[in-house]
Amino acid sequence: MANTRLFLERFPPRLFLNMNLESNRPALEKRLFRSVAVEHAIRKTSTVIGDPELAWLFGNCLPNTLDTTVYHGEVDGLPDTFIITGDIPAMWLRDSTAQIWPYLRFCKEDPALSRMIAGLIHRQSRCVLLDAYANAFYRNQETGEWKNDRTDMRPGVHERKWELDSLAYFMRLSAGYWKATGDTAPFNQKWVAALGRVLDTLEAQKMGEGYSFQRLAMVSSETLALNGKGAPSRACGLVRSAFRPSDDACQLPFLIPANALAAVALDAVAELCTQALGNSSLAQRAKQMSQGIRAAIAAYGIVAHPSGTRMYAYEVDGFGGQIVMDDSNVPSLVALPYLGFCDKNDALYLQTRQLMLSAANPYFFQGTAAAGIGGPHVGLDFIWPIAITMQAMTAQDDAEILQCLKVLKQTHAGTGFMHESFHKDNPEKFTRPWFGWANSLFGELILELCQNRPHLLSFVK
Repeated sequence: MANTRLFLERFPPRLFLNMNLESNRPALEKRLFRSVAVEHAIRKTSTVIGDPELAWLFGNCLPNTLDTTVYHGEVDGLPDTFIITGDIPAMWLRDSTAQIWPYLRFCKEDPALSRMIAGLIHRQSRCVLLDAYANAFYRNQETGEWKNDRTDMRPGVHERKWELDSLAYFMRLSAGYWKATGDTAPFNQKWVAALGRVLDTLEAQKMGEGYSFQRLAMVSSETLALNGKGAPSRACGLVRSAFRPSDDACQLPFLIPANALAAVALDAVAELCTQALGNSSLAQRAKQMSQGIRAAIAAYGIVAHPSGTRMYAYEVDGFGGQIVMDDSNVPSLVALPYLGFCDKNDALYLQTRQLMLSAANPYFFQGTAAAGIGGPHVGLDFIWPIAITMQAMTAQDDAEILQCLKVLKQTHAGTGFMHESFHKDNPEKFTRPWFGWANSLFGELILELCQNRPHLLSFVK
């Protein structure tokens, strides 16, 4: 909460509810990073949006990461970028990638933006080399509140929860940046070493070797069972993940959405290594690992729901154990097409999606304010805007997308920003008023609709 208070002091809201809709962005001189291309996109896209409040939300949310979370400079003559999540002054590999993802499309027209994102790749490479099992890092070589966790904690590491998606997001950003710009400058020897460390780590975690974690906590999802090793698993080609993208402990160690994202990211980075770097050995390792993961998902990750419907499981253990649910954080089952793992029209995906957006998912909450997916991280009955945004990103029906936009517009509690979560019956009860990932993803949704379904932006009421 201290960091939230700092945010409100530095960037006080200038809000007149729906009477004026004055921008809630920081004053120009207080913005941490400015992009000419992003500012142009805000102005251009806003003219397409028929609803003033939705346009106002978009104008606040899309640039929020740039305005308030980016610390950009140089290290050893190379660009360096550290991106905090918002009200937590640390950088997650996952969040930092997701926060800047919507800006990749603007890099070719904005060299400063491109250099800033290249700096993030350099920073992430150093983070992976510092500790490939850590999920979150400090800007400098310091220790913090989790320094006494029973694991191999090091200065510079904020939290050492092994999350498969963290390394997948590192690869996703690298390949996504190269695809968007054609620039190979960030992929130096240090990056090659970092990718090698990623592949070594994934290989080790097929067997669950080399990592343990325990935390003295009142909440069981904050630590791992069996002396920090987590639930047992049988080697089957999938990669273990100790924690989910929510930072909650996995119940079963093979997290299917994280493995799906890893497979996609491995394919993308293999293409980068082949076409841009001429590094066939790294490319072959990545490609073979992706093929193994995909085969294992097909063999172990597809299960029968009690209703008899075939679907993707959320977690499995290789012994036949399965967890049928979905979580709000990405990677999720609903997000599989967004991540590039399957098509929106894929029959198995559609069956999974239908079940997970219903009472068949124990973390799907229906209330008087909204219906949507939450998760155990903040407790029952709290819906996450990230999940509603992802539902809209993967929907094919105009009416479903419009309903998602309506919910997002009606649940920001007058703040002008997306939150971590809100109560299903009362949006005034929300968590994390400053959460860069949720804001960026909402901005990305509006950009995608403007490009592919602009007619919808004229009808939101």
